[in-house]
Amino acid sequence: MFSLGPALLEVSARRILTRLHATHGVPALAAAAEMPALLATLDQHAAAVRDILEFGVEESTTVPASVLLAGYVRGLLDEVEATATAMTGSAPDDLGGWARAGWLQLRLAGVCLHASRQAV
Repeated sequence: MFSLGPALLEVSARRILTRLHATHGVPALAAAAEMPALLATLDQHAAAVRDILEFGVEESTTVPASVLLAGYVRGLLDEVEATATAMTGSAPDDLGGWARAGWLQLRLAGVCLHASRQAV
């Protein structure tokens, strides 16, 4: 019998990643085109995300990449809310903002970069 659970989970994950790509991925890559140092930083974040999911998640090869990435993003945002820090996940709205972007903003953009390389 066909179960909708996994299919719905993947659709939900893709929606999360699509929104994240619009808010963080596209603007970050546009800014990185003007600032090579930002691209290098995003590459490092994307590599860290890849390693976390590849080596830090048991049986990660049995879960769709989009589900892993969306779960990772949700975990990041939940942690920020739980610790009540001043960190914000909102994407900068200009080139200068990306030059001063915080760790969370860069990590979320790095997730987008990793996802685009994986064709999630």
